[in-house]
Amino acid sequence: MIVLVLGGTRSGKSGVAESIAESLGPVVTYVATAALNPEDADHAARVAAHQARRPRSWDTVECESPADLPRLLREVDNVVLVDSLGAWVAQHLDLAVEADELLEALAARTGPAVIVSEEVGLSVHAPTELGRRFADGLGMLNQQVAAGADRVLLVVAGRVLELPGPDGEA
Repeated sequence: MIVLVLGGTRSGKSGVAESIAESLGPVVTYVATAALNPEDADHAARVAAHQARRPRSWDTVECESPADLPRLLREVDNVVLVDSLGAWVAQHLDLAVEADELLEALAARTGPAVIVSEEVGLSVHAPTELGRRFADGLGMLNQQVAAGADRVLLVVAGRVLELPGPDGEA
C-alpha cells in the first residue's frame, strides 16, 4: 500500500501521515529527507517539533544523498514514512530528479509506504528560475507518485480530503 499525503506549509500533512503510518503497523521507519543546516535555528526548531511528536519506538533514518531514498525503500520491509519529497528533490543537483528508481522502489515494496510531499501548485508562481524548476520538478514527481498510489490525500488547514483516482473512485 502506498499513501501519498500532500499539503502546503503548516497544513498538518506530516501529522496526518504519522497517524496513518502508526495505524498501518507496529513497526515504523521514519525516513527524514531534509538536510540539516546547523546555522538555521528555525529549521532546527521545525525538525525538533517533528521529532518530539513521533513515538520513541520508531526508527529514524536520514537520507544523506538522493540515492539513499530508493535504497531505503527497498531495504525496509516494515511501514515506512518518508517526509518529504520536496526536501528530497532539493537534494538533487540542479533539482533534476530521475524519478524512475524511486517509483520502481515504491512499486516493489511489500510493506506499506506513507509519502509526504508539498503541494506546490496552489501557491503563487515562483519569481525565480530556480523556484520554477523546483515547483515543476516536484509537481511532476507528485503526479508520478500519485499515479502509483493506493490513496492520495490533500491536507488543507488540518483537514483531510481524499482525492479520487483517475477513474473517479476515492
